[in-house]
Amino acid sequence: MNITREKEAISAYLKLLQAKGAATGMLYKHSLFLDKLTLNLAEKALERAEYGAALDVVMKTIPAENWHISLNIAREFYPFWMKDFKAITAFNLHYGFDVQTIQWKPLATSLKLLTESLATEEFDDSESLPLYAYQLAMRHNGAEKSLVDTRVILAKIILIRLRDAPAKNNKIYRIAIDLTLPLFNMQESKQLFLIVVREFYNFWAGNPDAASKVLQDNLDNVL
Repeated sequence: MNITREKEAISAYLKLLQAKGAATGMLYKHSLFLDKLTLNLAEKALERAEYGAALDVVMKTIPAENWHISLNIAREFYPFWMKDFKAITAFNLHYGFDVQTIQWKPLATSLKLLTESLATEEFDDSESLPLYAYQLAMRHNGAEKSLVDTRVILAKIILIRLRDAPAKNNKIYRIAIDLTLPLFNMQESKQLFLIVVREFYNFWAGNPDAASKVLQDNLDNVL
């Protein structure tokens, strides 16, 4: 098995992190995860689908509490493996540590408890407005009631997971999602959740074009 390409990509990624001030312990933990990932990437074509498939295999071995950091490493490493120099340059320019965001995590729970709580859960205006807009957009695009109802339930779960977050931004959203994904045992359910994650984010973030991005179920992995 030839992993020279992967080792070179790991070295470039870790050197950049080190130059940005990453601690030795952090670099070591990153390298441990990337060693697992690259075993599944060796000699594979430089394609997103191949990377996603390898990542799916590795994530099955990762404890739930480590999903966010592991997925974040995978997202950051992806352009280095792909040799996407434009993306690497952008990463270098914008990379930084957000201590408050990194430390926050949604409360530990189960999918059963989250689902059961929806029967009595109340949502304030800041939560209800994006929910309603998401629901309306799906209906306007001809979605059946059962589909709308299922996706609204998943969107509500996302909102509950975000409730005690210290800020409202894409980093916080990703943390909440990454630590909710392990609650889904069935791959089909996990894929549906990821579709809702991408659709609903636009409504949650206030994207004026959010309605045009619903019912586009072209998802292949957790990236």
